[in-house]
Amino acid sequence: MQDGLAAGLLDFRMGVNLGDIVDDGEDIHGEGVNIAARIEGLADPGGICISGDAYNQVRNRLTHRFEDLGEHEVKNVSAPVRVYRVAVDAAASGAPSQGSPDQPLALPDKPSIAVLPFENMSGDPEQEYFSDGITEDIITGLSRLRWFLVIARNSTFV
Repeated sequence: MQDGLAAGLLDFRMGVNLGDIVDDGEDIHGEGVNIAARIEGLADPGGICISGDAYNQVRNRLTHRFEDLGEHEVKNVSAPVRVYRVAVDAAASGAPSQGSPDQPLALPDKPSIAVLPFENMSGDPEQEYFSDGITEDIITGLSRLRWFLVIARNSTFV
């Protein structure tokens, strides 16, 4: 992560869903937003995950390959959501090669830390975003300390 920041590169994750949202003039809410936010956490750094609804709309229109990640339980959604990973060729995208999957990653020279998600114990579903936000803020704050290797959010939330 430190090398990526020094080079001016950031790896973003993206979650795409097709669904209804509510725009109250200040923010957007609804199951469509909730699903997109949850499947974003399943994407690899620099990757894209899409819901089954979005996949059904684009599968015959794009040349990308899609990997079926199966159905996932999504917080505050009654039915499981099928998730697909968009397989993007690293050479075509200009992304650096990660090596072969069989090759083990080198261990860092600094301590690693993982922040587990906070649980909403209030019983108020509106507080789910708050508890997720607190966890995100702690992870972000720790990632700014160069003497720690902070484990990615999606790795600890699963």
